[in-house]
This record gives sequence, C-alpha cells and structure tokens, in this order.
Amino acid sequence: MSDLTVSPALLQPAPAPPAATARMRETAAAFEASFLAQMLKPMFEGLSTDGPFGGGEAEATWRGFMIDAMAGQTVKAGGIGLADQVVSQMLRMQEQSQ
Repeated sequence: MSDLTVSPALLQPAPAPPAATARMRETAAAFEASFLAQMLKPMFEGLSTDGPFGGGEAEATWRGFMIDAMAGQTVKAGGIGLADQVVSQMLRMQEQSQ
C-alpha cells in the first residue's frame, strides 16, 4: 500500500484559456441581445407612425435597427443575466468534453 496523497486541486479540470472565455462571453452576449430583441419586437408592433411626430415609412423601416440597438445597450448595461447562464453552461460543457 502506498502513502501517496493526491491534492484535490489536481483533480479539478483546467480552466478555459482567457481568450476562449472572452469569445464565449462575446457569443453569450450576442445571444442575449438577440433574445432581448425578439422580446422587444412585439412591444413596437401596431405602433402608429403617422401624425405630427411620426416617422412614417422610414420609422417602420428602421425600427428593427432601433430594437437591436436597444437590446445591445441593455446587454452592455448588465442585461437580464442570460449571458452569464450561457457562459456557465458553455464552460460546463467544455469541462465535460475534456
């Protein structure tokens, strides 16, 4: 019988390289922004673009870009936590594949 002891730290999977984690964070943030844009889209459906302060056809044409920008800014401001969950799951999946 051997008296060798193995440190628990040695049994833990190696952390993902910082570059890979940064790419995961970018991907997760883009996913959260896309999700938020899809959630915001119905809020603007049926909005009238006529009237003295309406933008007419141009407003309707560019509304999608505005919604995407709003979703992106929401993510930059901290988002709803979806990106954090996605990154966590991606790291878990990466650990399981090693």
